[in-house]
Amino acid sequence: MKARHEVLFKQLETYRKELLGTVEKVTDEQAEIIPDGFNNNIRWNLGHLYLDQFLWIEALTKVASPTSKQFNQWFGFGTTPANFVEETPSFKELKELLKAQPQEILEKYRNELEKEYPPIDMGMHTIEQVLIRTIFHEGMHLQAINDLKRFI
Repeated sequence: MKARHEVLFKQLETYRKELLGTVEKVTDEQAEIIPDGFNNNIRWNLGHLYLDQFLWIEALTKVASPTSKQFNQWFGFGTTPANFVEETPSFKELKELLKAQPQEILEKYRNELEKEYPPIDMGMHTIEQVLIRTIFHEGMHLQAINDLKRFI
């Protein structure tokens, strides 16, 4: 693996640890609160982040991700836990999935990071480029989680 890819995966792991550290002391009950002025809660944000990395890789490679279609219905863009009508993954389950995800991606795609695909949004055409985009997205939701924590 190239040095820059090692750095990329170190960043994925480090930022994911930061995200999980931010919610470490959040209780299950707090993770469910949707404060006034917000559309989602902390648990939804975790599910959304887990889904997002796989959705972008799937959009690029056209290979189904390990997430179920249910994840997209629960945590996809524009969804809200206010509309959940069935059991969704628990706060604890989502934290465990997020913790394991960087290693799962590394194991599956370590030799395909520079493989070229037809470009998708913003001209991204490699898994490496998609992962860089998801790091940015994760930072945005880390801020959303920090905002939510101020109101719960």
